[in-house]
Amino acid sequence: MSSKAEILKKIKQNQPDFVTDLPDLEVLGSENPNVLETYKTVLKNIGGESVEVANYSEILDFIRNNYALDRRIITTIPELSEVASLDWKNDDPHTLQDVELAIVKGHFGVAENSAIWVTDDILGQRVAPFIAQYLAIIVNKNDILPMMHQAYKRIGNLEYGFGTFIAGPSKTADIEQSLVLGAHGARGLIVFLLD
Repeated sequence: MSSKAEILKKIKQNQPDFVTDLPDLEVLGSENPNVLETYKTVLKNIGGESVEVANYSEILDFIRNNYALDRRIITTIPELSEVASLDWKNDDPHTLQDVELAIVKGHFGVAENSAIWVTDDILGQRVAPFIAQYLAIIVNKNDILPMMHQAYKRIGNLEYGFGTFIAGPSKTADIEQSLVLGAHGARGLIVFLLD
């Protein structure tokens, strides 16, 4: 008998006789009465910005006032076609290298780490949030969950080709212990919290 088989045999022989139930994790986050404020605070602390908006008109106004419209802006959202191109989803991903701002929707956000769940069906192209200089994500205020536990439960067994959580702008501090924004993704993230 190999040493590996012997170790596994001993482990099987030394199992506890009792079985305990898993803890109830539904209580996680229930002590936080203001999930939206927590989300905004955490996002700010990791370098992102949040803007509460009532509708797409307010998003359009914000983009007009805060971004250079002569630069390349792309979106997957028809309501924002006045300031951003909708005709890029079938382009070669390499041609997106000059995108200044990408605007996409998020399925939901998570207050504990300010992450937003996005999938390929709403991104246009998988590379969009990572190749753009700046990223804007629109998420409904009612779709902010308290903890990652609830987020994973919500994702469940959904079908998608690609999905990821995005939290804050891209950053790394492994180069001479200096924080660098935009090292491998967007230099800035703004989250529009939609009513």
